[in-house]
Amino acid sequence: MFSKKQSNIFLTLSALFTLILLIWRPVPKFDYDFEQFFPQDNEALSFYKSYVDIFGGDNDYLLLAFENDDQELWQPEFLSNFESLQSQIKVLEGVDTTISVLDLREPRIGAFGVQFRQVVTWDESRVNLTLPKNQLAGSLVSEDGNALLLLVKNKTGMSKEAGDVLYQAIREKIEESELKLRAVAGKIQTQGDFVKLMQSEFGFFFAISLVVMLLILTLLFRSWWGVVIPFVVLLIGVLWAFGVILWMGKPLALMSVMQPTIFLIVGLSALIHFFVHLVKKLQADTDQKEAIRHSYKQLFIPVLLTMMTTALGFFSLWFTSIPALQDFGLTTAIGIFMIFLAVIGISPGLLYLVSKSLKAKPLKAKRAVSLQTLFSLILKRRKVIGFGVLAMGIIAVFLGLRIPINGYLLDNLPFDHPIREDFGYFDSEFGGSNPFELSLELGEEANTFWDYEVLQQVQKLEEELNEVFGENKFISPITLTKTLNQAQNQGDVDAFRFPSRGQFIRMQRILRQGSGGLEAGLIDSTGRISRISGRLPDFGSYKMRNLRSELDRFIQSELDSSLLKIRWTGTAYLIDQGHESVTWQMARGLGVAFLLVGLIAGILFRSWRISFLLLIPNVIPLLLMLAVMYFLGIEFKLTTAILFTVAFGIAVDDSIHFMTRFRLELGSGRSFFYAMKRTFLETGKAILLTTIVLVSGFVLFVMSDFGVTFYSGVLISCALIFALLADLMLLPLLLIPMKRVWEGKQNSKT
Repeated sequence: MFSKKQSNIFLTLSALFTLILLIWRPVPKFDYDFEQFFPQDNEALSFYKSYVDIFGGDNDYLLLAFENDDQELWQPEFLSNFESLQSQIKVLEGVDTTISVLDLREPRIGAFGVQFRQVVTWDESRVNLTLPKNQLAGSLVSEDGNALLLLVKNKTGMSKEAGDVLYQAIREKIEESELKLRAVAGKIQTQGDFVKLMQSEFGFFFAISLVVMLLILTLLFRSWWGVVIPFVVLLIGVLWAFGVILWMGKPLALMSVMQPTIFLIVGLSALIHFFVHLVKKLQADTDQKEAIRHSYKQLFIPVLLTMMTTALGFFSLWFTSIPALQDFGLTTAIGIFMIFLAVIGISPGLLYLVSKSLKAKPLKAKRAVSLQTLFSLILKRRKVIGFGVLAMGIIAVFLGLRIPINGYLLDNLPFDHPIREDFGYFDSEFGGSNPFELSLELGEEANTFWDYEVLQQVQKLEEELNEVFGENKFISPITLTKTLNQAQNQGDVDAFRFPSRGQFIRMQRILRQGSGGLEAGLIDSTGRISRISGRLPDFGSYKMRNLRSELDRFIQSELDSSLLKIRWTGTAYLIDQGHESVTWQMARGLGVAFLLVGLIAGILFRSWRISFLLLIPNVIPLLLMLAVMYFLGIEFKLTTAILFTVAFGIAVDDSIHFMTRFRLELGSGRSFFYAMKRTFLETGKAILLTTIVLVSGFVLFVMSDFGVTFYSGVLISCALIFALLADLMLLPLLLIPMKRVWEGKQNSKT
């Protein structure tokens, strides 16, 4: 294999495949949908989908806050412009409805039933409000009284492309108006801004990764062929990787910004193994063609195994229940496989084409500490090293248990990003930017939500909600009840409260006749399902978990489930559920990765002991990652938990290289310790070099504005360094007890 003839065939096939990709090139598509982070095996998701069928999506809205240029808010001209803009936005395609303070109607109950009058009216000279300003503040008017809210509810299930079109149309209408937009927040805006940032980072990391790759190749090989050939191979490999991913119909999502760098550094690591071996052969005056054939033939299996374990590390994410993680794991694994095909299919053929020009210069890299001295020191201090690693592992586990699970909706954005600032503004001035939903269902002893006893249960629940989450303006059957109580008291502001039983009896006629459509979107057609809806600040999943637990305890102890059944739901709740499932998702991913790597090692080395030994030095870096997270204040969330699986898949490569070379040395008849020494000295150089390459690539991610990319750079770089130390200092010590097993096998053969 890898003769000149075979390599030329591979090169020709590679050229044809590249040509096909260029002719029928897929169109890159970027997408961001935070709902892809919902755990699919969670029964709460199924319930939410049925809830959406009844009441519509709770997150399909856009919040727009407008100020009056430092003037009094309640000015006729400003309100006229605001009304005009609302009317223009309301008729845009994709808009379901719009809500503002101008839509508020105050009911009055008279002899002819319920009648309504506008809360806000104006003429050219004055503005009239039928409700006090403080009753409007915090919901449709800002707490400071300087801004009005326009809530634009778009149609449920709108695609990213349709959302972009709608948001652009809304922005154009705003620019045409004479209104000052203070802040904006919502799904269709956030998704668009996320995608723009993703596109920017994708190009940035691809470009800077190419520069770093060129620099590494130049420093290592100091020859034109040692730079140009790997560069060409990796460029084509990345083209293949993304071509196949896009052919599969997979859009480039949030974590795709890391893929160009991952593909380049994994491919570069493989090429360095081949080229370093080739250089050694050339330095030994081996014929150029024979040097190429021997290098690729001898290292094909080790490189295949290392890239396979890396791909499997990512592919193990497929076994989580989060669609975003599944797609990232699958597409990254496929991309790494395409990089491997490019390395094997293109580089030998190109080397044969320029074989007469292949000349090797001595590598000038110097080691600060001799590997031979280090090997001797490790053998002498084996007990100290062993107990030291054990102690660090125990401490790391202790620290890891103290790391909280906590995630935010805008986790992946930098703290000074304008989107964060706008969301913070809505949190402080309009009660929140995150949707809040509680599903209410009648118990078996209740007939309708207009039973006084049922309303009392809902009232107690709302009072506790305001106690737990702070004063907020929730919408529920209680809102309608208070409004009708105020209406039958001629709009008296003090009557906007839960009615007494006598006052409620007076409402019965109105409730039987209908409340003028006020209950629309509040109670389903069966009359047995209702909701409490509102907005809250993004407290984070850790705080929300505690607040929900507090409310759950109140529900269990103070409310009657035979009258009212309460259930959490909504997109914010599902996102928090995704973060809460982080332990299970991480355990599932790591478990699959351990199993797959163990099986590969067991088949390759035909020993369950070696499979187990391979896992130990690669678990230590994961434990030390916990310590790094604790000291850097990095919290557990979905986007940090998956990095343990990724780090394991990459870090185990060095162990496989070490064990493959050790097996070859033992198979050539060398004694156990001499074989270990030769493996340590020769493989130690290679894994040190590849670790430098990998860390150089992953450390670039610390320049990212995305949280998931930044954490990937910090944690995986640290894990790779820890893995290098574990393979050099711990793995040889773990192999020493295998000496008797090996010698026993040799004796049985003889």
